[in-house]
Amino acid sequence: MSLMTLDQVKLGIIGLGYVGLPLAVEFGKYRQVVGFDINQHRINELNQGEDSTLEVSAQELKAATQLTFTATVSDLKACNTYIVTVPTPINGQKQPDLTPLISASKTLGQVVKPGDIVIYESTVYPGATEEDCIPYIEQVSGLVYNRDFFAGYSPERINPGDKVHRVTTIKKVTSGSTPEVADLVDALYREIIVAGTHKASSIRIAEAAKVIENTQRDLNIALVNELAIIFNKLGIDTLEVLEAAGTKWNFMPFRPGLVGGHCIGIDPYYLTYKAQAAGYIPDVILAGRRINSNMGAYVADELVKGMLRKRIHVAGSRILIMGLTFKENCPDLRNTRITDIEMTLRGYGANIDIYDPWAAVEESEAEYGIRPIQEPEAGQYDAILIAVGHQVFRELGASKIRSWGKPEHLLYDLKYILAADEVDMRL
Repeated sequence: MSLMTLDQVKLGIIGLGYVGLPLAVEFGKYRQVVGFDINQHRINELNQGEDSTLEVSAQELKAATQLTFTATVSDLKACNTYIVTVPTPINGQKQPDLTPLISASKTLGQVVKPGDIVIYESTVYPGATEEDCIPYIEQVSGLVYNRDFFAGYSPERINPGDKVHRVTTIKKVTSGSTPEVADLVDALYREIIVAGTHKASSIRIAEAAKVIENTQRDLNIALVNELAIIFNKLGIDTLEVLEAAGTKWNFMPFRPGLVGGHCIGIDPYYLTYKAQAAGYIPDVILAGRRINSNMGAYVADELVKGMLRKRIHVAGSRILIMGLTFKENCPDLRNTRITDIEMTLRGYGANIDIYDPWAAVEESEAEYGIRPIQEPEAGQYDAILIAVGHQVFRELGASKIRSWGKPEHLLYDLKYILAADEVDMRL
């Protein structure tokens, strides 16, 4: 079977979240694209020119003149090349949950035709595309992989909230199930990726490259988190140590903190799962995950100790947590570790208010049972924790933030947004 040419590509993108929508918008500036999502509310929102993730502006949506949105599977039948950008979470046992990916694969099985190409972007372990996803397409469609239809893998590289490193300005890894497919997949992405592409020799190589990107970052953050714990016990300011060490040209500028979101706090579990299935226990990676997973409870415990040192009674106290999203200047609540702090502090009998102008109230309630307050009141809090480094928090300044505290209160700056002499504690 002869492969389609680049000019013949009719593109469908499955999943219109933080990854899929920016991709669909960029392609939609140059070629016809069908953007598909199972969430009809999301489709309605996009058709009205609004993006609740704030990754794409109304002007950018309008500029994608060849992009249409739908929640109807049959609308995908007009396409011959599909890009899958659905979430890949973990379950309660911290094992990969491929449910969204398998569901998307079954959906594709209903529309894939001879000669079509399916490209996956969702982060997985090496082998998942061909071992776990493609068989469902074969089963539903009745077609045979690499005879009747083909596949590619190009791992997503999206940084939510980042207005500098966008989908087009981040180099893209590409791959295909045959050399010819790899060339076509690479050429397709080069239409929009101005930073260029890197064509991997196989789908498994591309899958592995993606999963170790975030595993490496997770381990680096785990190291500085452990250093922060050590330096706190030694009575040394962690940030001052990191700034001093950072004067060496090859010192890596990581900072301690909470590790949430849909990538760094999740992806390492995909690699450890596959490693253990292969008979190897990845001790270093798992140790880093344990350190980062426990940081929320550690921060809460340190806050309580600080309150007790100031003779502030913890049980029955009012504590303000500033920030709920998993990172600064972004509405993304996925896998936020602020909830670990909140739960631990409630375990001490404290009353918790969470203030985050970036967080959607309805989504916060639905996902975590937390309703962020609209605005803190003056003189109400026994302790204030700056947990997310939003720019709006930086602009408030120490005086305004402290005005929310009682005459005797504790101010704990987890994100180093204030000077050391303006706060009572830092991580």
